[in-house]
Amino acid sequence: MRNLLRDERAWVVALLALAAFIPVLAPMLDSPATVGLATRIVIYAIAASSLNLILGHAGLVSFGHAAYFGLGGYAVGILYAHYGSGEPFLGFIPGSNSLLVTLPAAILVGGIGAAIIGALSLRTAGVQFIMITLAFAQMLYFLFVSLKAYGGDDGLAIRRVAPVLGMNLRDAATLFWLCLGLLAVWLFLMDRIARSRFGRVLAGVRQGERRMAALGVRTYFYKLVAFVIAGMGAAMAGALMVNYLRFVSPDMMAWTKSGELMIMVILGGLGTLLGPVIGAGVLVALEYTLSGITEHWQFIEGPILLLVVLFARGGLMGAVRQLAGRRAPAPEAVPAGELPPRDALPETATHG
Repeated sequence: MRNLLRDERAWVVALLALAAFIPVLAPMLDSPATVGLATRIVIYAIAASSLNLILGHAGLVSFGHAAYFGLGGYAVGILYAHYGSGEPFLGFIPGSNSLLVTLPAAILVGGIGAAIIGALSLRTAGVQFIMITLAFAQMLYFLFVSLKAYGGDDGLAIRRVAPVLGMNLRDAATLFWLCLGLLAVWLFLMDRIARSRFGRVLAGVRQGERRMAALGVRTYFYKLVAFVIAGMGAAMAGALMVNYLRFVSPDMMAWTKSGELMIMVILGGLGTLLGPVIGAGVLVALEYTLSGITEHWQFIEGPILLLVVLFARGGLMGAVRQLAGRRAPAPEAVPAGELPPRDALPETATHG
């Protein structure tokens, strides 16, 4: 049992296995809304975990992560709109209502958006970096507000979604299992990245970028790759959220959404595998519960989150580890002997 508590990957497997039974247990407990709530938690867990890659591992405080969440959602919505109208997007891209088409398209759009924003913003640091990422997200927000062809501030509705491999995505249980499976794949990818040489370099950048640059590491390149991967994960979550809500609006990329994702990561535990999942679950469940009690639920939620952040060192994962007799380890720095060779990557500008 002690080994289970010490192995975060075992926690992930156990949690995902238990979550898989939610659609089965919900009807027995006469609580069908639980499946929808669990689906939202799973989707936000993917988005928060993607932010954790750059915030928790690389130390990049991006306040515009919701931009990729919204781009993924709008990729689905726009392709659906052109499928309904029969007119190709930009004159040559056919519309689609199939998740097998819209999900990869959303991930691609999120990656391209993150590459463009990251290429510009990563040349800065500190407050300048925070403000530039926020500015780009707000630019995209107001861009989609102004696009009346795609609903403007009112957004777009998604009414008919094609089955995927025989699965009816209108069925709440089917959609939940699909999202849960994608969360499992995403967490596996995040675990592999964190334990790889790439992940150790990101940890080294977080601890001291100037030192890493002095050792010959092209820090800009590593940060940009992490930024793109994180953007793709957030876009995938955005695409899933649109399929769940059957609706997309500019609110998906508002600065408040970026703040929510950041709270999830910090609440669960920066730089941990399971932390963003726990943070997403606690925040979404807390909002759902409190909003059913009072319309002023934010006044109750705020102090609760503040107390957790102040007294739970390392977030909720840190608190659990302390209770289990193990302190949360700091991200592992890069041993000098494991640095990539100087000629392993193309010459790229660094900033320090």
